[in-house]
Amino acid sequence: MLFFSFFKTLVGQEVTVELKNDISIRGTLKSVDQFLNIKLENISVVEEIKYPHLSAVKSVFIRGSTVRFVHLPATQVDTALLQDATRREAAQAGGKAKLG
Repeated sequence: MLFFSFFKTLVGQEVTVELKNDISIRGTLKSVDQFLNIKLENISVVEEIKYPHLSAVKSVFIRGSTVRFVHLPATQVDTALLQDATRREAAQAGGKAKLG
């Protein structure tokens, strides 16, 4: 759930989504859900020459199961905050494992 919360903070930012079929799409993140389903607006295809049929598309909905990577702007990533949240989540999961 940590990463879902993190992606929600990036709404309105420009991201690049690389799909499992090797298409990379850059656009403004409009929404994301817990399944990593992503809506992008004002999109452009990174290799437009290779995929000219996508040049007329301005917004897309990407199913989370087709996402390989999401490239984020380096200025938007607070690595210390992510590491701290990851440690807390791991500690909580470890506590639950001892109970169950």
